[in-house]
Amino acid sequence: MGGFFGVASHEDCVFDLFYGTDYHSHLGTRRAGLAVYSKEKGFDRAIHNIENDHFRPKFDRDIQKMSGHLGIGCISDYEPQPLIVRSHHGTYSITTVGKINNTEELEQILFRGNHSHFLEMSGGDINPTELTASLINQKPTITEGIRYAQEMIRGSMTILIMTEKGIYAARDRYGRTPVEIGKKEGSYCVCFESFSYLNLGYRPEHEPGPGEIDFITPDGYEICSPPLDKMKICTFLWIYYGFPASTYEGLNVENIRYKCGAALAKRDKERGIHPDLVAGVPDSGVAHAIGYSNESGIPYSRPFVKYTPTWPRSFMPTHQSKRNLIAKMKLIPVEELIKGKSLLLIDDSIVRGTQLRETTEYLFNNGAEEVHIRPACPPLVFGCKYLNFSRSDSEMELITRRIIEKLEGSASPSPGILEKYTDPDSSEYMAMLNEIGKELNFTSLHYHRLDDMTEAVNLDPCSLCTYCWSGKE
Repeated sequence: MGGFFGVASHEDCVFDLFYGTDYHSHLGTRRAGLAVYSKEKGFDRAIHNIENDHFRPKFDRDIQKMSGHLGIGCISDYEPQPLIVRSHHGTYSITTVGKINNTEELEQILFRGNHSHFLEMSGGDINPTELTASLINQKPTITEGIRYAQEMIRGSMTILIMTEKGIYAARDRYGRTPVEIGKKEGSYCVCFESFSYLNLGYRPEHEPGPGEIDFITPDGYEICSPPLDKMKICTFLWIYYGFPASTYEGLNVENIRYKCGAALAKRDKERGIHPDLVAGVPDSGVAHAIGYSNESGIPYSRPFVKYTPTWPRSFMPTHQSKRNLIAKMKLIPVEELIKGKSLLLIDDSIVRGTQLRETTEYLFNNGAEEVHIRPACPPLVFGCKYLNFSRSDSEMELITRRIIEKLEGSASPSPGILEKYTDPDSSEYMAMLNEIGKELNFTSLHYHRLDDMTEAVNLDPCSLCTYCWSGKE
């Protein structure tokens, strides 16, 4: 995943840019960057690796020297950005959030058209932000170029472009990720997370629609290209990776998670399951657990406490086995709340299941009587094709797919067979749950149903992307 923050101000914008970008640190793990423009100094930029440190200390020295009334910043998955590009549009800085699935096809189109070239990153890949800029540069204006890039890219791409006059903000074609515009006296900002500007004095001004392109200056914003009709916003924003204080499409993340937890509790009441305590796996399961507790009357507790002073979320190794170890080391158990208890844990999702199995075994080894698991979303059966937030390199890393392979005797079952495993009322779905529960040593396992989840989010289901759970685009 990744996040961004941009500022257009009559005054120096570096303070707002620095802290607004920092507020997106929960969305990225590897790179971060800031770019500013001033009439006196022109364009200036700084990029750092943030795998082993916080955003703020990495950029503390840079911002002492930076100045400008325009600025964009990003937290990035892996590619260095923002980039500074010189083209027939003039010089501009660009940052993106998204995923390109047809990179090679786009490369060949550009090579045939005008013999473009690209600088390879360390892994031999082409920087997707550079590729996006090259597509934009095929058209006579930036607005036309952005629209062309959005039409050509298979996947998803939200774009910020800072010119000498202002900032273009383009939400991805189907609005899979959010864009928010805020306003205060003498300044406008644009961001991914709506909460990121509140403490800086901005108030909500405008939420661009799918594919909408806006141009932002210190005096306001102009809609250069209107929103498109179809939206497929990522539902996982409300379930997992969105920040609790953020609001997308008028719906607050924390409140939606309470509703999801309440729906899980209602289902358990029908099943006759009544644990002693309910807890959320920190941090993304906590709000769901509060909602479950409020609905059921079962006390909310914290048998695990996340140690936060020296373990920022961005400090995560890229190797999966090390990620599992670090994630485990962050959680400190409270044994008095474990021994002799029937516990119900809510986590945002189950991907591979390794970490949750180890957590469950630890609880049993320390005297827990029962450990019931309630993921806050349906089973993940398909890898995301649209955003870079997935923690799996292959669909076969998903525990659901491994169990389906075991049950079906095939690693590549037909779409019709997979559809049965996504239906919570099917025998295939129940067989998958039973096998997962046995393998991970859960007392019981029940996922959040897709229909309950979309009802909690309370948008038209046709406007929600649920591909990773349903396989339907």
